Amino acid sequence: MKQTSTFKTSDSSDLDEAPGLTQADFDRAKFRIEGKEASRAEWQAAALARIGQTRVSLDLDEPVIAHFKALAGEHGYARLINDTLRQVVEGQHRAA
Repeated sequence: MKQTSTFKTSDSSDLDEAPGLTQADFDRAKFRIEGKEASRAEWQAAALARIGQTRVSLDLDEPVIAHFKALAGEHGYARLINDTLRQVVEGQHRAA
């Protein structure tokens, strides 16, 4: 039988790598909900609804935002704020 491909684990240079994605690739993305085309906003709303979240806009004090950014880093602070609020709602912390 003719060998059609090889796979070597000892030398990673033999492995094919997928090309990197660029912003242009993401800009050309088509959003679909249940196979039907949708706008980016519709897709985001559907994705958030699926995981039980709703996008809202809140006015927070700068020191509060700075505190959570210092704890979680620039990109993870919103999740940390959400987790903290969830703990309050679940009664793990007393409201002042």
